[in-house]
Amino acid sequence: MKKLLTLALLLTSIVLTAQDSEETTEKKFSISGSVDAYYQTLLTASDDSGQSFGTAFAGQTGFALGMGNLIASYESGKVGAVLDLVTGPRGEGATFSNDIVDGIVNQAYVYWNVSEGTTLTFGRFNTFLGYEVIAPAANFNYSTSYLFSSGPFSHMGIKADFALSDDFSLMLAITNPWDTNNTSTTGEYAFGAQLGYSGQYLNLYYDSGANNGLGFEIDYTGGFDLSDDFFLGINAAYQTTSYVYDDDGSVLSDDFKNGFYGAALYPQFAASEDFSIGLRGEYFGYHAEEGDDLPSVFAATLTGSYTVESNLIIKPEIRLDSWSNWDDRYFDADGEDMSSLAAFTLAAIYTF
Repeated sequence: MKKLLTLALLLTSIVLTAQDSEETTEKKFSISGSVDAYYQTLLTASDDSGQSFGTAFAGQTGFALGMGNLIASYESGKVGAVLDLVTGPRGEGATFSNDIVDGIVNQAYVYWNVSEGTTLTFGRFNTFLGYEVIAPAANFNYSTSYLFSSGPFSHMGIKADFALSDDFSLMLAITNPWDTNNTSTTGEYAFGAQLGYSGQYLNLYYDSGANNGLGFEIDYTGGFDLSDDFFLGINAAYQTTSYVYDDDGSVLSDDFKNGFYGAALYPQFAASEDFSIGLRGEYFGYHAEEGDDLPSVFAATLTGSYTVESNLIIKPEIRLDSWSNWDDRYFDADGEDMSSLAAFTLAAIYTF
């Protein structure tokens, strides 16, 4: 009987300890996401011409679907996981796939909050480069910039985030090369770093540039509150790749450097709690050591943002892109070459 009582007391103690452990370990599960659609008409060309600005996403005239986005996250104590699924043309463009299975995974990663100021993330995560992001709800402008469209969208690898102080942060990453989101068969890796100070970020990225890699990019992203109602966002980047490729993909020379550069300003004014208006003015161009008069573009995008009951965002937008040294970039309704293109877009974004 004494043995039975002792065993009962021991089991009770184990159960109570386990329950106490479960109660002290906070567990969180959440689901969020967005759905967006838009209408677009060209102002300087025919809608049936099949033309677009050439930047990522929102490149179809008439009524079109943007993206459906579903994000599930689970956290238990210091560890957690995030699964970010996308579908629709914007989702396919973000994942570089039309495949029904592979094309829906935007992000999938696990993380460990090692300490109060250190977090490790392992898996596939969206890029740290640039001012804009894939999900339209997080951008002020509905269409995207040339700087965003030219850089990587996601990375597959591991990164470490360090909160150095209240103002300073540091991120270091080792990943597969540019936009190799699943596997890398070349044995190459990319390296990334981000230094942050009070909302300003200096980003560095490097891969060898072989196998259509990005090469080296330095990127600045930040912004300033000029008043309670006026914000100015800033993005600037320079990228270069020291390779030239033959038609079969082999490297011909490592002496010919080429790439892109650019800068964008994002002044935004909050006219009321529900309505804001913003302008994206971007200059973007290509460079090469042995190339003269390479194309460059100035793109101006004026966007209004009206929020309906905090969940639905209506965005009317007018955009004009004007190229230099690329006279036949577009064509008008009569088939005549032109270097500029303008469009009106009306987008609706619902977040949950």
